[in-house]
Amino acid sequence: MTQKAFQEYYPDDFSHCYGCGNKNEKGYQIKSYWDGEESVAHYTPEEYHTAIPGFVYGGLIASLVDCHCTGTAAAAKYKEENRKMDTQPPLRYVTASLHVDYLAPTPMGTPLEIRGKVIEVKGKKVVVEAIVSAKEKICAKGKVVAVQMPDTMMSKP
Repeated sequence: MTQKAFQEYYPDDFSHCYGCGNKNEKGYQIKSYWDGEESVAHYTPEEYHTAIPGFVYGGLIASLVDCHCTGTAAAAKYKEENRKMDTQPPLRYVTASLHVDYLAPTPMGTPLEIRGKVIEVKGKKVVVEAIVSAKEKICAKGKVVAVQMPDTMMSKP
């Protein structure tokens, strides 16, 4: 992709998340992009993300849904405000609620696609639904209620 990922716009202070922070060398560092009206991210699990041999650990799936949806929430709010993602003040979203339904075992050894759809943007709250697929088969569905990061979570000088 030639465009910049949502997570690449996060200020350094907000880029340490295990799932999506580009400053976390040991994290997943997922990258989410607009694909029309949906958002999309791809991630290939490592062998150590195993639940049982041949299948991906469900906690990884939940993390991918979580971080993809909070990134999508920030991008959606910028879009609603008709702002570019590199404008100030930065918008950063955190999870207020995460729900994941596991619909089929997720096979190991194949890239996963996470697609998000913005359901609601209202004030400081954004609701995003996601689908996780492997080889075009839906393995999980999720829903995240994301809220704008409260001031109490921001770094203090």
